[in-house]
Amino acid sequence: MTSNSTNPYQSPSSGDGLISGSTSSSLAPRAITLVTMIVAAAATRVVPHPWNFTAVGAMCLFGGAHFRRRWQAFLVPLAALVISDIVLAATRYDFSLFGYTSIWVGYGLFALTALIGMLLRGRVTVGRVAAAAVGASVMFFLVSNLVAWVEGHGGYPYTPAGLVACYVAAIPFAQNMFLANLFYSAVLFGGYELLSLQWPALRQPALAKVTAR
Repeated sequence: MTSNSTNPYQSPSSGDGLISGSTSSSLAPRAITLVTMIVAAAATRVVPHPWNFTAVGAMCLFGGAHFRRRWQAFLVPLAALVISDIVLAATRYDFSLFGYTSIWVGYGLFALTALIGMLLRGRVTVGRVAAAAVGASVMFFLVSNLVAWVEGHGGYPYTPAGLVACYVAAIPFAQNMFLANLFYSAVLFGGYELLSLQWPALRQPALAKVTAR
């Protein structure tokens, strides 16, 4: 006599395919929507904007919080950043003027921003997103300007007073990044929540925390 009870040792993603099928079918619209939003965020760098007021920091937080797999959370936002850099290098900026060390430090800081975003997985609230945006802004300000001072950008002397002067001079740029991180985090996280209410397929799959690698 065959039992119809569920095998407790059977993987929920195997068997009759009902769960795995619904999960995989929900990933396509999620992935497409997330990538589209990331690309749109990266495009804020190539359209006219106030200096340093772009969605890049918020984009990395958003990617870290919402992409199902860790490698996607890093790769997709950073790939969008690289592509926007290529467009800017071809049309507007000579990036060699910024110093290649500063550029690589920037990529590293944006990767760390995505890591901060991962702390928001399954825990997205207005307060936590705002705190993550502020934390990412402070991290970027402290580290990037320390590197700029060490590399000699601006000609500040290698003294405590020179370091302080470097930080003070960077405040207007840091202020714009701070405001942009808050503004675009509200746009990306809030926009995605609104879309999720309209299309439930965009919601994070229930098994994402178990299967993420």
